[in-house]
Amino acid sequence: MKSVSIVIPTFNSMRTLEQCLDSIVKQSIDKSGLEIIFADAGSTDGTKEMIMKYKNQYKDINIQLFHNPLKTGEAGKAVGVKEANNEIIALIDSDNIIPQDNWMQRMLAPFEEDNIVGSEPIEYTFRKEDGYINRYCALIGMNDPLCIFTGNYDRVNLITNKWTEVPVDEIVRGDYISIRFDKSMIPTIGANGFFIRRESLLKNFEGDYLFDIDILWELLNSDPELRVAKVKTGIIHLFCNDISTFVRKQKRRIKDFIYFSDKKGRKYPWNKVKKTKLLKFIVYCFLIFPLIGQAIIGYNRKKDFAWLFHPIACWITLWVYGWGTIVGRFKKEMINRDGWKQ
Repeated sequence: MKSVSIVIPTFNSMRTLEQCLDSIVKQSIDKSGLEIIFADAGSTDGTKEMIMKYKNQYKDINIQLFHNPLKTGEAGKAVGVKEANNEIIALIDSDNIIPQDNWMQRMLAPFEEDNIVGSEPIEYTFRKEDGYINRYCALIGMNDPLCIFTGNYDRVNLITNKWTEVPVDEIVRGDYISIRFDKSMIPTIGANGFFIRRESLLKNFEGDYLFDIDILWELLNSDPELRVAKVKTGIIHLFCNDISTFVRKQKRRIKDFIYFSDKKGRKYPWNKVKKTKLLKFIVYCFLIFPLIGQAIIGYNRKKDFAWLFHPIACWITLWVYGWGTIVGRFKKEMINRDGWKQ
């Protein structure tokens, strides 16, 4: 079994951190080859104390805590990756829960193939007991409904019954699918349970921020023959519990994107997304009924009233992204992290 460094950025993460850590320490792998690296942005809610509790309790696991002075999750990942020592780096967020005890074994198995550079679950795990927004995000396979229209999502989406719409070359390998991407566009792979060879990552990463969506774009451009495994499992993502948090996270997404794009800090070619797809999203939002039609399609495939959130999620995203883009033409800044919590 290859050695693994799990990198987890934290910032007032008590809402989900204990569930995340419990699911990690239960993994049926040799713990002597496991390290968990936390990069904390200055939590004041007990997050750091919780990490130290687990460090003292699970002495067979190398648990380390570092400071993330730049506060963002991307900066935290950069801090953690620079401190990682093992063969494989796993990017797991503090709001992720691993669904099975053998999950990590399954995620590592594809690395027996030399040209597999990374692995990722093919879906988000749906749990009936989760809140309606978390269930909705699991059903559409993403946290941003705009990606339904751009087609570059990376988890199973029950509206389209696909895990992505970008061109891919697939080879089924039993428990996983070996994927080679077209160099013109790749899905937004790289977060929420993404495993990558440390050596390959460090060849293509420098600076104070690690944007997970940009990782593979740079890596596959340097070697188009590399492949990624989509493992036939999921991961639980406790994205948010209420609409106000959903709005706040969408604001963070657009403001940070505009700010870092202006600083030339982003690599993923969002400008290659066809404008007709963005126009379709706008038209669907204004007409409303096409969004309801999508929700009905999804409901027929998985009956859950969380589908009622689909039109609302799209309207919120259109408004937040539209207004954020307008304001961003005049004022480019990251969202204020003061008082931020998971």
